[in-house]
Amino acid sequence: MQLLGIGILSWITFLPVAGMILILLLPKDNKNLVRWSAAAITGLQLLLAVVIFMKFDRSLTGINTEAGFQFLEKARWIDIPALSWFGRIQIDYFLGIDGISVLMVILTALISFIAVFSSWGIEKSLKGYFALLLLLDAGMMGVFVSLDFFLFYVFWEVMLLPMYFLIGIWGGPRREYAAIKFFLYTLFGSVLMLLAVIALYFSVSIADPSTGEHVHTFNMLAMMNPSNYAADSILGGINTSMRYLAFVALFIGFAIKVPIFPFHTWLPDAHVEAPTAISVVLAGVLLKMGTYGILRVCYSMFPDASAHYQIPIAILGFISIVYGALVAMAQTDFKKLIAYSSISHMGVVVLGIAAQNTQGIIGGVMQMFNHGTITAMLFLIVGVIYDRAHTRGLNDFGGLMNQMPKYAGIMTIAFFAALGLPGLSGFISEMFSFLGAFQAFRGIAIAATIGIVLTAAYMLWTLQRLFLGTLPDKWKTLPDINGRELFMLVPLAVIVIFLGLYPAPMIDLMSSSVNTLVGVFKPELGAGLIGH
Repeated sequence: MQLLGIGILSWITFLPVAGMILILLLPKDNKNLVRWSAAAITGLQLLLAVVIFMKFDRSLTGINTEAGFQFLEKARWIDIPALSWFGRIQIDYFLGIDGISVLMVILTALISFIAVFSSWGIEKSLKGYFALLLLLDAGMMGVFVSLDFFLFYVFWEVMLLPMYFLIGIWGGPRREYAAIKFFLYTLFGSVLMLLAVIALYFSVSIADPSTGEHVHTFNMLAMMNPSNYAADSILGGINTSMRYLAFVALFIGFAIKVPIFPFHTWLPDAHVEAPTAISVVLAGVLLKMGTYGILRVCYSMFPDASAHYQIPIAILGFISIVYGALVAMAQTDFKKLIAYSSISHMGVVVLGIAAQNTQGIIGGVMQMFNHGTITAMLFLIVGVIYDRAHTRGLNDFGGLMNQMPKYAGIMTIAFFAALGLPGLSGFISEMFSFLGAFQAFRGIAIAATIGIVLTAAYMLWTLQRLFLGTLPDKWKTLPDINGRELFMLVPLAVIVIFLGLYPAPMIDLMSSSVNTLVGVFKPELGAGLIGH
């Protein structure tokens, strides 16, 4: 699908870059023009995401062929002739989405749009802030639509720089420490990923359609096809120690982004110091890049190693669920509590996809989307109270229910969705994740349900500390939630309720792609479990 001769995926990816350039050209004194320009750009991007949702063909399958991807765009980007022993280098500009990535594209557009309105109160270096926010938006979107590993890696690294500055310049008192910690952790994972990408490049070769010459490639679909691996290449064969090593390197790179225990320590610092909008983007979208990478790269390219490490991955998911919930329960800082709850909820994603069956992966991908909307609500809710009270201490409040009834209502929806109450979206995705896990590793799945009880405990305790009891005198003049804040939160609440009652639209989007992915592990389970 093209608009003005340009593919829709290029539009949705690079529109924020055009917006960034526009904002940098605007007069810095006209702050409202800067804000509304950023809102218009992300609004157009969200509109394109809606078009993609409407035009997406739910029936296509084929995880490792172009037939399974839609809105494909492919053009030769870099072509360097043979350099003696090195060989010819060909890198394509290759974009496309399937049932797994389309949900992430929609989520990225939605959260980026909301983040702009959440940034309305930013006054310091406004042009620089919104320019970096739009560049971050483009980097995230690029990761989800790239089908060339070189391009994927470029977007992965592009995303790192604006996030570093958005935390380091506009963050809280310890912003420099948090920004550097985030940067170093992610960079370490990127180095491991780069080594694996290079090994994959030299292991895979395909015939050039124009010359018939066999050349190495960064094409991710070619890397998913075992017939493209030379038998004597470093990652050729099956169940080899080098393939296991490459899988572990890639998994660590993605696990840092999720973050999976024990690679999680950067997250609470980054969340606490980041501005509200950046916390929304970080939890709503960036964490999903890790689990998306595991599905798109680790599982699709290394099904043998994925099956070999299935139980260790499930154990890491279980630890993340329980550990994140226990540490969240101990927090008195509202924002840090939500940060640790994200570790726990992303552990559910890891547990679901570790099952390597249709139910588990459906649940994991659903949880990725649902956690993105729910946690965006939670961080926006923290921002609302912090803007008014200038404190995030949970023990500083009490009795806010009558003072801020609209705020209490929205927050109750978000908290009950986070703890997995039936009728809200969090329940559906958690149920599918545990259903798949129970089929694959019953003992780990049963033990992981402790996390559900712990989540209910700290969420309800937080509601109690904020809204029940006696209202302190100093909060008796706090205004209730305003129109701009409702504009951000109400659509998210509607999505949470709608998908909790009727999740079929989300399941229909991904079912064919997930069934095909499962077929890589267990061909007899690759069709018909959840589908048309």
